[in-house]
Amino acid sequence: MPKLRGEAFWRETLRSAHYVVAPMVDQSELAWRLLSRRHGAQLCYTPMLHAQVFLRDANYRRENLYGEACPEDRPLIVQFCANDPEVFVQAALLAQDYCDAIDLNLGCPQMIAKRGHYGAFLQEEWDLLQRMILLANERLSVPITCKIRVFPEIDKTVKYAQMLEKAGCQLLTVHGRTKEQKGPLAGVASWEHIQAVRKAVSIPVFANGNIQCLSDVEECIRKTGVHGVMSAEGNLHNPALFEGRNPLVWEMAEEYLEIVQKYPCPLSYVRAHLFKLWHHTPKERCKENGASGTEKGVRGKRALEEEEDGNSELLSKNKQKKKLRNPNKSFDPSLKPKYAKCDQCGNPKGNKCVFNMCRGCCKKRAFKETADCPGHGLLFKTKYEKSLSWQSSQRVIQNPEINRRGDVDVGETAVLKEAGDSAV
Repeated sequence: MPKLRGEAFWRETLRSAHYVVAPMVDQSELAWRLLSRRHGAQLCYTPMLHAQVFLRDANYRRENLYGEACPEDRPLIVQFCANDPEVFVQAALLAQDYCDAIDLNLGCPQMIAKRGHYGAFLQEEWDLLQRMILLANERLSVPITCKIRVFPEIDKTVKYAQMLEKAGCQLLTVHGRTKEQKGPLAGVASWEHIQAVRKAVSIPVFANGNIQCLSDVEECIRKTGVHGVMSAEGNLHNPALFEGRNPLVWEMAEEYLEIVQKYPCPLSYVRAHLFKLWHHTPKERCKENGASGTEKGVRGKRALEEEEDGNSELLSKNKQKKKLRNPNKSFDPSLKPKYAKCDQCGNPKGNKCVFNMCRGCCKKRAFKETADCPGHGLLFKTKYEKSLSWQSSQRVIQNPEINRRGDVDVGETAVLKEAGDSAV
């Protein structure tokens, strides 16, 4: 069947979803998505997945998508970060049978996205984004969607959105903040930008930003005309937000823990969710949504670029303590050692690895070649030889006449497996 596009995709596949749970790293896992769906959410996104890792690592695929298949968890959109068209599409092909659409993350503003060159730090590279979306739209059996942040200029934001639509994006989520606006005090999201995008494109648009309660959702739809509203922080503090309720936190916590028992997730996810539920400090509500957020004079979280330049006034408390212990210590990122990359996967390699690889790749190669890597503490060859020697001595003890002739059959495959299993 031909895949649905635009409005038809939103109406039929996404069931005209108005209430959307955002993609949140380590926070929008299956258990939380199911809890949110029980309390009004009509569409959920997976956490942001790294396309390159998803493509090469079967365990990553199983832990983040394949092992989470659940009929109740639909409609579902899988989000990837990527900066290479072929890698993005190959990862999406592996995920498309488990979801209703693939989303390209163009909104992450964090330092890790800057270092990895993805998320909002691709928003100036329009040629690359066109190629990524065109290829995905051509080869995937499910629609391609995008989540973006705005530019300071409304006109440029509109042209950006129109470019993505022309390339093949079938649904656009607009976070009404720039990539410089980060953290809980980063200012108010601009609904004016979102409204301008909604009027300029013909595909469905979701709004993201300034959503703390159901009345915010209704006001946002009324002011911007969007098809749906996405919530991140508001949902984490109150998963019943879309029901218009604010239930007792221990009721939500207990219900979430019951779901986790059926659909387990890492303990760090659970701890983070419980912290958000129990320690919600309401932000000062803005008087007018759509303001730029800068005129209120509220300084947001320290930008990591500022923090790392060595200025003690901008350093975190932890780094200030380190500075007191060692006044000559510098946090200038340009002075940090540059780590060489693994020849196989691109992760940092071990400094003393004989294969110039990271530990994971080194272990696979050392096992395959029955070799040692003292730098990673992998002693396959040494343990294999010790196993041969030990089994040979055992056979000599049991049958000296046979072994005097050198006929030692030790089952090399079994010994190698034993050495591999005992490697740390």
